[in-house]
Amino acid sequence: MNFGKFAVSALSLALAFSLSGCGKTENTGNVIKIGSVSPLTGPQTHIGKDNENGARLAVDEINAKGLELGGKKVTLELFGEDDQAEPKAATIVAQKLVDTGVVAVIGHLNSGTTIPASKIYFDAGIPQISPSATAVAYTAQGYNTAYRVMANDAQQGRVLGQFAVAKLGAKKIAIIDDRTAYGQGLADEFEKAAKAAGGEVVAREFTNDRATDFTAILTSIKGKAPDLVFYGGMDPQGGPMVKQLKSLGLTARFLSGDGVQNVNFMKLAGADAEGVVASSPGLAIDAMPGGPAFRKRFEAKYGAIQSYAPYAYDAVYVLVEAMKRAGSAEPAKVLAELPKTDLQGVSGPVKFDAKGDTTGGAVTLYEVKGGKWQVLETIK
Repeated sequence: MNFGKFAVSALSLALAFSLSGCGKTENTGNVIKIGSVSPLTGPQTHIGKDNENGARLAVDEINAKGLELGGKKVTLELFGEDDQAEPKAATIVAQKLVDTGVVAVIGHLNSGTTIPASKIYFDAGIPQISPSATAVAYTAQGYNTAYRVMANDAQQGRVLGQFAVAKLGAKKIAIIDDRTAYGQGLADEFEKAAKAAGGEVVAREFTNDRATDFTAILTSIKGKAPDLVFYGGMDPQGGPMVKQLKSLGLTARFLSGDGVQNVNFMKLAGADAEGVVASSPGLAIDAMPGGPAFRKRFEAKYGAIQSYAPYAYDAVYVLVEAMKRAGSAEPAKVLAELPKTDLQGVSGPVKFDAKGDTTGGAVTLYEVKGGKWQVLETIK
């Protein structure tokens, strides 16, 4: 997840300069500022825009219906920021949002950016609700500002590990991860579950989230003759990896998590995507209580859903319902209400445990069949 030192330094200087000219500005009049952070440039732009558009759809709907807090009509304003899926950029953007005077943040997308940014929001006393950061470490820090609206990697990794051995019949397993908080975390949880189910891990390799050539790793793995390759990471690497796996003549099944379970993965992998299995926290969109109706509204404005848009949408509604109960957008008052969340969202019921994790946490498994992701089963 690293640019070169020059790129990071340039980014830091540019954002620091932009911040130096603006002191903290409070929410004024009837406008309530909310942040939304995801990668809006780089290889994960498609997923980042998906998150932002999900949040923006909710904000637009709420504003159209009219919102009152404490007897006063207010308008929500969403500030979309780009963290480029880079931890350093994430902390700079987080501080920028704090200085801008947002009352809460929907994001970040990646666990590797959400975790370092969460300390900044905690220090500022600002609620943070991630639609997509699944690393266990995010809510294990003890921050009362940190929440998420989808299952974590402990839940997802356990399902994937058990499924690999019990349903896919994997006996010899190779594991690759991208060394990000998400990719490595999911791979670790998968490995524990696969071993517990009786699988043997014959190789554990790693790459990074900017790589495109995996020939050396896959050649090494091929010599171990695995019957399944698990990848912890995102689709910009997962797609090329599958193509290279097939070109090297590996017959092993390819299994991954929500980082590849999207439309873009199939575009990148092409015909080689056929037979790939991946999981995603939550229900399939058509099985979500409000899924079909949400899909229709979302696609009319933004096109096909990539991954996490329904969760970003629900995260905004969770925040606004807490504001309504508080009768205020003041962060401290909203934070007092967030643990009481009991929302029937598009994705399903949303409630939080003491750490800020969503309770329940279904995981759905998909397989690419006929060029489309088809549901295999949902495990609750």
